[in-house]
Amino acid sequence: MAIGTLNYEPQVFNPVQEAAPLTPLQEEILELKRQRNAVILAHNYQIEPIQRIADYLGDSLGLAYEAANADADVILFCGVHFMAETAKIVNPQRTVILPDAEAGCSLSDSCPPEKLKAYQDANPGLYTVAYINCSAAVKALADVIVTSGNAVKIVEQIPEDREILFVPDQNLGAWVSRQTGRKMRLWPGSCYAHVLFTTRAIEKVRGEFPDAPVVAHPECTQAVRDLADEVCSTEKMVQFCKNTPAERIIVVTETGMIHRLQREIPHKTFIAGPTDTCACNNCRYMKMNTLEKVRDALLKLEPSIEMDEDLRQRAELPIRRMLEWSKR
Repeated sequence: MAIGTLNYEPQVFNPVQEAAPLTPLQEEILELKRQRNAVILAHNYQIEPIQRIADYLGDSLGLAYEAANADADVILFCGVHFMAETAKIVNPQRTVILPDAEAGCSLSDSCPPEKLKAYQDANPGLYTVAYINCSAAVKALADVIVTSGNAVKIVEQIPEDREILFVPDQNLGAWVSRQTGRKMRLWPGSCYAHVLFTTRAIEKVRGEFPDAPVVAHPECTQAVRDLADEVCSTEKMVQFCKNTPAERIIVVTETGMIHRLQREIPHKTFIAGPTDTCACNNCRYMKMNTLEKVRDALLKLEPSIEMDEDLRQRAELPIRRMLEWSKR
């Protein structure tokens, strides 16, 4: 494969007819879910077989609301570690399990809590806005949490006389700063998957599909965002793709999102945003969860999420503030 010429075929997801029947393993999981009185929450980037058996499929904001309101005995969170932590923070009475305890996040890892605390101590008075893609310990140091879907709305409610530190995603932070006109200090973190998208790769696929608008996630670099017709969270991507008159759309985010788009908008064609080296972009952490691991987690009720209660309470405050401000 020659990187210079991007010699690969675009990954095109054509209109679908109807979903295949559930497999025996999926049926087994649903029966275990009933026996355990569990709810299955899944992020939009999960593999399609997991998405199909989820009770709720969504982005970080929607999943946070669902986790907070869940009344099942068990919350099975199909996502990455910080997401399951968030579920435990907002609903501590429930057993929260994650199919693979090693499903981490490069963005979360880019902001160690001890480094953030040292920076805050050296720069007192900063108003810390933390993207939800961070650890519980970082959330506990924040004034408010945001998601890509509500970051602009939340930042607009912060008093104008407060200087903002945005952690850990510098790309999302830069996009929010541009949208709101608020100057911010940006933590030097990024999502390894979203920064793999390049202008060269997007321009190439756009040249092959000139009628297809480009919708991109704000975790992409500014150069890629500037090429897009729409920049938004994964949840808002669904509405954009439904509302655009275009029959083909180029989707510049993790490829799992396209499975949901196909299910909700089956008559349209979706083209996966490519990188310089491949025709799509999968997050290796999101793809660590499998149906077998989902089944085993329900059987054993582990790996479970546990945390110190003092840390949980401190992390809960900025999350609850986000949920409240999101409704204003």
